[in-house]
Amino acid sequence: MSKRDLPVATVSARPGLKSDIPNTVLSRWNPEVNAAANDDASISILDVIGSDWFGEGVTAKRISAALRAIGKKDVTVVINSPGGDYFEGLAIYNLLRDHPANVTVKIVGIAASAASVIAMAGDEIQIARAGFLMIHNTWVIAAGDRHNLRDVADWLEPFDNMAIDIYAARTGMEAKPLGKMLDNETWIGGSDAIEQGFADALLPADEIDSKTKNSAEGKAVSAAHKVDSLLAKMNVSRSERRELIQALKGGMPSAAATGMRGAAVVEEVETLLNSLKAIRTTA
Repeated sequence: MSKRDLPVATVSARPGLKSDIPNTVLSRWNPEVNAAANDDASISILDVIGSDWFGEGVTAKRISAALRAIGKKDVTVVINSPGGDYFEGLAIYNLLRDHPANVTVKIVGIAASAASVIAMAGDEIQIARAGFLMIHNTWVIAAGDRHNLRDVADWLEPFDNMAIDIYAARTGMEAKPLGKMLDNETWIGGSDAIEQGFADALLPADEIDSKTKNSAEGKAVSAAHKVDSLLAKMNVSRSERRELIQALKGGMPSAAATGMRGAAVVEEVETLLNSLKAIRTTA
C-alpha cells in the first residue's frame, strides 16, 4: 500500500512522563542483528527510540538529517529496535510518511512498541522469517497520587487509539480486535505479520547479518538498558542514571573485544540489576 493512505500522527509529549521499555522486550532484543549490507540511501534504526542514557538512541532529529542528506530518492529503513519514546516514534513515523519517494522498511530483528509504529510508514514492509513485530499500549513512567495517575491514563488513551488507527490503515483490520492485541502485548512473527497485513514479504536470509546470539556485547547493552529502566522507576534522576551507566560503559566490551572481559562486564551489570530488583522488592 502507499504510505500516503496512512494517517498523520499527532505528537504531543507531556512533561514529567518518560516512555518505558518492558523488560520482556529487552530480554528478546539482540542488538547485534543488522542488515548484511547498507548503502547511502539506507537509514538504520538499531537502538532504542529517543535519546537514551548516553544521549544516544534514534531521534527524529537524526532521522530528519538523514532524510535531508538522501534527498528526494528512494530510501531503505532497517529496523531492529525494542522501542522506547513513543512520541519520538510518532515524529519519526511522520517523517517517513512524508518522504516524497518510496520507503522500504526491512525488519531484520524486532520492531517493538514505538518501532512498530515507525515500521508502518513504509510503502513496502519486509520482515525476517525469525523477526517480530510487537504492539502494545503506550508504556510510561509516572508518579503522583490516584488523581494524577488517572489523569495520565486518560491523557494516554488517544495515543493508543492513534496507534490503532495506524495499524488499521496498514492491515485493514477492525479497531476492536487491534485494541485487544494492544491490551495483551502481542508479538507477531514474520509469517503471521504478512498474513495479518503488518508486512508485505519475507526478507531473504542472506540480507540479514546476525552475530552470535546473546554474545557478551549484546547482553551487556541489553542489561544496561534494564538497569536504566529500573533506576528510572526508582525515581533516580536522569543525570544520576547517566553517571552510573557511564561508569559501567567504561568497562563494556568494544566491538572488537571478546572473551573474559566481556563476560565479566555482563556479570557485573546483571549482578547490579539483581541487587536493584532486591532493593525495590524490600522497599
